[in-house]
Amino acid sequence: MADIKTIIDRIRKPLVFASRHNYAHLHSLTGLEPFIRAQISDLKMLAQHRKGLQELEALFSGFDALELDEKRSRIVRAGELLDRLEKEVPGPSSQPAFRAIPSPKEHAEPATSSGLTLDTPVQYVKGIGPKRAELLKKLGIASVEDALFYLPWRYEDRGNLKKIGRLSIGSFETVMGEVISADVVQTKRRWVKVFELVITDRSGMLVGSWFNQPFMKKAFKTGQKVLLSGIVKSNPYRGGLPQIDNPDYEIMEEGGGDDLIHTGRVVPIYRSTSGLSVRYLRSMMKVILDACAGQVPETLPDDIIKKYGFMPGSEALHEVHFPEQEKDVTVLNRGTGAAHRRLSFEELFSLELGLALRKRGVVVEKKGICFRNLGGLEDDLRKSLPFTLTRAQERVIAEIKRDMTAERPMNRLIQGDVGSGKTVVALIAALMAVENGYQACVMAPTEILAEQHAKNMATLAGPLGVTVRSLTGRMKKKEKEGLLQEIASGAAHIVVGTHALIEQNVQFKQLGLAIIDEQHRFGVMQRSTLTSKGYEPDVLVMTATPIPRTLALTVYGDLDVSVIDEMPAGRSPIITRLYFESKRQEAYRFIDSEIAKGRQAYVVYPLVAETEKSDLKAATEMAAHLQKDIFPKWKVALLHGRMKSDEKAAAMSSLKEGDTQILVSTTVIEVGVDVPNATVMVIEHPERFGLAQLHQLRGRVGRGAHQSYCILMGPRMFADEARERLNAFSRTNDGFKIAEEDLRMRGPGEFFGTRQSGLPDLRAADIIRDANLLEAAREEAFSLIRQDPELKSCPGLGELVRRKWKGKLGLISVG
Repeated sequence: MADIKTIIDRIRKPLVFASRHNYAHLHSLTGLEPFIRAQISDLKMLAQHRKGLQELEALFSGFDALELDEKRSRIVRAGELLDRLEKEVPGPSSQPAFRAIPSPKEHAEPATSSGLTLDTPVQYVKGIGPKRAELLKKLGIASVEDALFYLPWRYEDRGNLKKIGRLSIGSFETVMGEVISADVVQTKRRWVKVFELVITDRSGMLVGSWFNQPFMKKAFKTGQKVLLSGIVKSNPYRGGLPQIDNPDYEIMEEGGGDDLIHTGRVVPIYRSTSGLSVRYLRSMMKVILDACAGQVPETLPDDIIKKYGFMPGSEALHEVHFPEQEKDVTVLNRGTGAAHRRLSFEELFSLELGLALRKRGVVVEKKGICFRNLGGLEDDLRKSLPFTLTRAQERVIAEIKRDMTAERPMNRLIQGDVGSGKTVVALIAALMAVENGYQACVMAPTEILAEQHAKNMATLAGPLGVTVRSLTGRMKKKEKEGLLQEIASGAAHIVVGTHALIEQNVQFKQLGLAIIDEQHRFGVMQRSTLTSKGYEPDVLVMTATPIPRTLALTVYGDLDVSVIDEMPAGRSPIITRLYFESKRQEAYRFIDSEIAKGRQAYVVYPLVAETEKSDLKAATEMAAHLQKDIFPKWKVALLHGRMKSDEKAAAMSSLKEGDTQILVSTTVIEVGVDVPNATVMVIEHPERFGLAQLHQLRGRVGRGAHQSYCILMGPRMFADEARERLNAFSRTNDGFKIAEEDLRMRGPGEFFGTRQSGLPDLRAADIIRDANLLEAAREEAFSLIRQDPELKSCPGLGELVRRKWKGKLGLISVG
């Protein structure tokens, strides 16, 4: 939240605009009431004089409906009221910034190391207090340690001093000069006051101006040396003198100047929030760094520091906040300087140490089920399959068997592009568990996918005498009770379900294998709860979302990874076309021609219902339009997430049976829906989807022997960047290439639910930029745990891992 004077200034701006040229703009000023109300809401949290605020709010009640004369009168009264409120503000500002020479009321006592630890809540750092601590929480800063690792998001070079006489209008410049005057100027608009500081360096004079901040006069004295930074403009009222509005400034102490932080150097820029300026954050960081950076223990082993030439950790912290050694802002902004690399490596190293410890706990400490490779059920299954498994499938099956016949629990991830045949591989693993007298379960993120898995597995395994059951949230009570008895008795050999599987009343007789499909859609606790239903069951995680190697090393760092990188024979690449509104009818004609051949189509929309904030076409409305106006001779059905389970099942059944020719849907069909006869996927507003999601949607077609097509139906106008992205998507069907591009464009935080992954947040490292560091950190971490699993030689590392992981180590064994 901004300070009181800033909010008052915000309110004044539209009032000043409205009053210009004898209120010429007043008729065009609308929406003032909600704007003023929002500002007053902020003021009420900061100001004591509620009565004045209520009076101000009343002035703008129903403002848009008033006559012009009444509007003028209220604006004048509001100006007078704002003047009065401003005079009542105690001190220069409710959110004063730290400064090199603060005025008495703005002074913030520097923190000392006495009594402060890395765990100390930030509010107890002198100069912060509970109110600012609440604002800092919005930035994720709750403790001293959080503050130390809240790194700048960019840097500006304010160390290149220019002579005033050589300044360029419109450029960002930094100047040093001597104060020759410091005065508050009353403008023609009586409620607007400007503090003007005039400095000279003998080559010329420059004006620094601060609007509605008359208290600034107390900070400056004639004859002082100051540094000012900002964008230079020309002041027409002072004969064209160069001027900087609201400049960042630094007052030079006599005989000093070594402690500059706001200008005259490379300056850190922090992401801020309302009520905390970047200047305040910069000053706060300096105070905390000076007091506490030395408390951060050196955690990296000496041999690693020497091997990679890293600087000490505390030095890296100082350097990354206030660079002294690296002056190139390009290098700093890329995060590739020595200090950034040191902190990034340490962060990745601690992450990989946690994964290595977790994996060692599975490999060494836990004794799992040692399945025998009997192979009878598998042989019978293979004989019944109407196709031959690919070499990639055979390789992955061999890797799974090797894990399942070992004494340690399996923890393996199967990556495979859409349509690559992961399900049959998982079924062979499940049959191995069943043949050894154990049960298997499959947890899927949606009821549609769960029922599809259950149906497919029952079709293949049922003739072998294997009982496959489906457990979902929509089952009737009596039916569910009967199924729970089957599960508890062991009569249900393979149980497929949604999150209903993790309910407390679901008890397996002997769970030996847990298969988790599209696991990134589940929270960490859900996955952990599922595996707890058996005694150290083997875990097989499947995903059709191709995962770039760098992300796999973090999100799935404790799993062994198998990749099905070969598609079944006879699959033709999907042809993808980018259309625009002008070609909509052409697209409809193409759909019609495909349906006439006996095929089916999907039309996907990003929303379920039209909203005031969006012009996106809603699936519900467009389904009716397509049925009535475009495809009256074909049956059009609707599927979306808000439908009841029975309605969803009916829609999918109608499509699979061939009764429905066109299914209009939201992204509920993104995962796992398998209708081999569907050959056309139309995606409306493709620019609103990530590339990985587009790839998943496209993968709903191309699952049979017929040529399939994906039509991206874009709007009339959209950004060049989006067009380039969609063109790149159209050129390839390779999910891994698409995933790399999607990760590069959106970052790991949005790639998929990595916030559910149970991993520590990365504050310094960037897994795309630091891919090489990640590889090195992983190699060093796993090597160290093999040699010294209890970290006896590096006690500081154990503390580092505990601090970084904060209790999450027990959850990540299931991915």
